Amino acid sequence: MYEDRKDQALTTWHKLLERPEIRMTAQEQYEELLRLAEEYLNQGFIDRDERKRLVTEAARRYARAVDGVGSGT
Repeated sequence: MYEDRKDQALTTWHKLLERPEIRMTAQEQYEELLRLAEEYLNQGFIDRDERKRLVTEAARRYARAVDGVGSGT
């Protein structure tokens, strides 16, 4: 049961990373990804190293989105 909940939580996180909600800005997406990572840590689904990986992945995605806006894409 625990593994199912963890898998479902991480699937939700990665779906948001790949396909943000309609009308969600890059900043809103980034903040929601960070919130979810913190929530998953607090619920015991992930450990601190896993949280760090998720935060790093979210930061990279946000940086690409911001760079894309600055270069006219």
